[in-house]
Amino acid sequence: MNTSRADADVVNFGELDPKTNELLQQGVVAYRTDREKADSLFKQALALTPQELAPYYCLYKIHTYMGSLDYAADVAAQGMKEATRQAGWPSDPMAWPATAEAHDGPARFALYTLKALSFIELKRGRNETAKEYLDILSRADPQGSVGWKVIEELAQGSV
Repeated sequence: MNTSRADADVVNFGELDPKTNELLQQGVVAYRTDREKADSLFKQALALTPQELAPYYCLYKIHTYMGSLDYAADVAAQGMKEATRQAGWPSDPMAWPATAEAHDGPARFALYTLKALSFIELKRGRNETAKEYLDILSRADPQGSVGWKVIEELAQGSV
């Protein structure tokens, strides 16, 4: 089977508004050579459809990679707030259901984003905040389905 370069670059963000998906796909490609353009495209996607979770993910991920940790944390927090709204969860992670069933959808995005925030807080030197987030994840996702146990190992200095 021949896979063109364009097909290999496509990221499956799930069901999205076509224009939002197009902006995100362009941003993924642009990130390799023009991070400012990627940032602009991801921000356009978020402005177009703020209820979609993928633009938040793209923005907090690239800003974490670029070292813009304050901005990454802000966007992640906004995305997590939107995800909890959609999941019907309280916005305060301390009030999230224990052993949350979150195999996909907004609940999983909320858990995954809290994991990302744990990592961002570690990078910002806010170890206590990271530990608080990891404690929440240990209760809400005891199996570690969103990968938070790796961040916990980082926090403990074993990775």
